[in-house]
Amino acid sequence: MNNKFSLGFYIISLMMILVYFFFFFLSIYLIFVDSVFFFEWLIFSLNSGSIYMSLIFDWMSTVFMSFVLGISSLVICYSVEYMNNDNNVKRFNYLVFMFIMSMMFLIVSPNLVSILLGWDGLGLVSYCLVIYYQNYKSYNAGMLTALSNRVGDVMLLLSIAWMMNYGGWHYLFYLENLGELYFFVFVIFIASFTKSAQLPFSSWLPAAMAAPTPVSALVHSSTLVTAGVYLLIRFDFLVCNFYYVDFFIFISLVTMVMASICANFEFDLSKIIALSTLSQLGFMMSVLMLGFSTMAFFHLLIHALFKALLFLCAGVVIHCMWGNQDIRFMGGLVVQMPIISSCMNISNLALCGFPFLAGFYSKDLIIESMNMSMLNFFFFFLLSISIGLTVMYSFRLSYYSMSGNFNSFCYLSVFDGSSYMSVSNLGKGFFSVFGGSIMSWLIFKTPSVIFLPFDLSIFVLVFVLLGGWFGYELGSFNFVYYDYNSLSSFFFGSMWFLPFFSTSFVNNIYFSFCVVYFKILDQGWGEYFGPSGLSNLIIYLSKYNQYLQFNNFKIYMLSFFFWLLFLLFIFN
Repeated sequence: MNNKFSLGFYIISLMMILVYFFFFFLSIYLIFVDSVFFFEWLIFSLNSGSIYMSLIFDWMSTVFMSFVLGISSLVICYSVEYMNNDNNVKRFNYLVFMFIMSMMFLIVSPNLVSILLGWDGLGLVSYCLVIYYQNYKSYNAGMLTALSNRVGDVMLLLSIAWMMNYGGWHYLFYLENLGELYFFVFVIFIASFTKSAQLPFSSWLPAAMAAPTPVSALVHSSTLVTAGVYLLIRFDFLVCNFYYVDFFIFISLVTMVMASICANFEFDLSKIIALSTLSQLGFMMSVLMLGFSTMAFFHLLIHALFKALLFLCAGVVIHCMWGNQDIRFMGGLVVQMPIISSCMNISNLALCGFPFLAGFYSKDLIIESMNMSMLNFFFFFLLSISIGLTVMYSFRLSYYSMSGNFNSFCYLSVFDGSSYMSVSNLGKGFFSVFGGSIMSWLIFKTPSVIFLPFDLSIFVLVFVLLGGWFGYELGSFNFVYYDYNSLSSFFFGSMWFLPFFSTSFVNNIYFSFCVVYFKILDQGWGEYFGPSGLSNLIIYLSKYNQYLQFNNFKIYMLSFFFWLLFLLFIFN
């Protein structure tokens, strides 16, 4: 790759870090003074109609932008080395830059129309990034991603049309009145569920792993999939008071359990991490709809830190093992890749909520607060099961990839990554360790006091320990003992047949409809009365016109007498 071009993107990465520090310190200032900056300027005005551009800078938008910029700067520094031998690296970097700008535009927009611009920008650029490697698998994954997200785009358009009743699209001004509009809240829910891949729109998230690994690190940490959660956090007043919120809590918890179970039956390294993201998104959604919007946003930030690190470590492993992603062919990576293995284990433990890592400060607080809330037993049971399953697939992943001996590759083919990759991973590793405590001191002004009985306090720890033990036992099994041809294993390993419902089932219905449409309209009466009939009519009229213009004496005489009688009839 051109050294001058790579130097330019290193400079861009450095500038992003500087802007990250600016927004981070601005968010600290806004938290302490409890202020909001609202900017609005007139773009166009005609008579009584005006078009304004609006931006909102409160503590939530500024801290989220700082996290997006900080993670993106390290990902760009990482991708310059990771995509070194790619022929289209310029296009890749420009697309990543557009992707980041679309997310930032969505974050600072208090207006549903401008939110739609960032929302659609994320969908369009994500399609271009998913099909970056031009093959049939990437094309199918890109179409599934684009069409699934298109449902959310339509719902957002419906919400924009519905807000015309209030004479403006600044939703922050009308939150108290919008709670009465159940249709508006419903379409916002559907839009958020499609972007955050909740059931039944979950199949596109593992498919989007066809994109390059740096893109996956951005998508699964702080950009595309978090847009739906962030939108619902902005509408938290409507979410908590929605009449059917229990149904959506159930959907989010089922999504969390489904993704966790599927991750335990998956052997693709990237898909395991993608299903982990899907599980955490369900966790955030359920927490948000139970009324803990600040805690959901806190976990959204902390999850972005360790999930980006986990993806980048997985990218180094895949890069060093010549594109292999099957964890059964790995093993002993801790010997040959100590830095990457350490960072990967840190991110895995943070995902499990290991004490005093970043994930502990958000997950432990959320789980204990949910146990103190009015949570029914069924929701409590689903939440506890999903916590144990999270630890289970994390320990299984670590056991397969880190311990034992190499199962397929020679030791000489593996190295511990380049200096740029190591710097990016170590930077994220620092935040995965200390980010949780720092952000908990900043976001929560007062400490949270938890009053739980001993048995309920120890209940979560028991599920965590059981999940770790089951994950170790599941990982220690030889993979030849798995009967993955059975229906149950196929059912759990394929996301409960959801990809088939999202692709083959829908396609077959539309293909059958298209065949009927083709036979009836294109080859039937539609053809006769449509293009074919019109063509025959024009030919007939042109022939008749040509006959009239053939200088025939009888036609001229008939025309003369006809017009003479017509004029006599009019004047009489």
